[in-house]
Amino acid sequence: MAPSLRGTALRLAVSSARRVPASVRFPLQRDGVQPVAGLEASRDRGDVVQLARLLGTRFWLVTGYDVARTVLADSDGFANDVRHLIGRQDRAPAERIGGLGMTDPPDHDRLRHVLTPYFTRRRLADLQPDVDRVVAEALDDMAAHGPVVDLVERFGFAVPFGVICDLLGMPALDRAEFRRHGAARFDLRDAGGRIFDTAAGTRRLLIDLVATERRTPYLPAGLLSRMVAEHGRDLDDVELGGLADGIFLGGYETSASMLSLGTWLLLQHPASWEALRRGERAEVDRVVEELLRFVCPVQVAFPRIARRDVRVGDHTVRAGDVVVVSLTAAGRDPARHVDPSHFDPTAASAGTLAFGHGLHRCVGAELARMELRTALVALSRRFPDLALACEPDDLRFTELAIVHGVESLPVRLG
Repeated sequence: MAPSLRGTALRLAVSSARRVPASVRFPLQRDGVQPVAGLEASRDRGDVVQLARLLGTRFWLVTGYDVARTVLADSDGFANDVRHLIGRQDRAPAERIGGLGMTDPPDHDRLRHVLTPYFTRRRLADLQPDVDRVVAEALDDMAAHGPVVDLVERFGFAVPFGVICDLLGMPALDRAEFRRHGAARFDLRDAGGRIFDTAAGTRRLLIDLVATERRTPYLPAGLLSRMVAEHGRDLDDVELGGLADGIFLGGYETSASMLSLGTWLLLQHPASWEALRRGERAEVDRVVEELLRFVCPVQVAFPRIARRDVRVGDHTVRAGDVVVVSLTAAGRDPARHVDPSHFDPTAASAGTLAFGHGLHRCVGAELARMELRTALVALSRRFPDLALACEPDDLRFTELAIVHGVESLPVRLG
């Protein structure tokens, strides 16, 4: 199939997300944090099923854990670079798609090489005091606005936003605009086709900051200023701004959803809440890993396009076909978990796909774990009697989104 037609098929698949039958939308839906019936029904048909056919392009859905790992790790058989198919490459730089998630080697290797040194264990240890401070400030803010607060606004979003802004070295004057642009990055409810356009605001801001820093260094010490100083000769403003945007994209909305949904889930499991309050590292790690499996806010991985005919599970995926991996389903594979629909930190196992796998595994995965450990332990200790302040049925979750979340979580501090 011609690349232009494949690109049209991909654009239509996103822009018409609300208009297609529910039988095709189910990978982007949840029932609270549980998979919807359509996803479970798809699994019953097999680890790999044909989801749809659009303009001659076949879309496949992977739900099995082992097959998901294989697909995500296969950079020879599958391409992530869809910029020539769905990107607005004739538009302004901030309106183009890109970043690590949608690039292939050698570009991917070159760009990832820039970021990896900033996320080593030593660098992350240096960030711990900043994470502690951001969490403490969010808890103080909750206490000041209690006894009932919206945990999504004052904790779920406040913590990762503060951590990411500190990490990047975002000037205080730009943070309000930065946050305003972030909310719509993953929401497909109103018009999925805008998903590539809503990113332009944050990307334009970051590209402009990089360009200004290059001319006259002024940014606070942080990732932005270091990248310009250390890699400004090799990478242009769009590439550096795109890398910074990828950090924001991967570490803001996803961590916010994890903290909010994770807290809601923990309030239903007092033993795990108490384990966090005790703060013993082994127990905390088990709770965090099980939260990553069970909540897994990123519902699907970046789509893969088959470079050639590839065997996936029991099916042959033809060159040009699109493969979508359901991270939600992979974490609930009954072949891997005795009771996958039950939250049980004592049975937590390594190998979560919540951060992806293989070449495109999230570079900030360990920073995300650090945030979760620090924030949830501190929350449980500061407010041990935290309780939901509304009826569970009154909670509203995202209806159709790449990153699943709860829109508001009223809690009583106790």
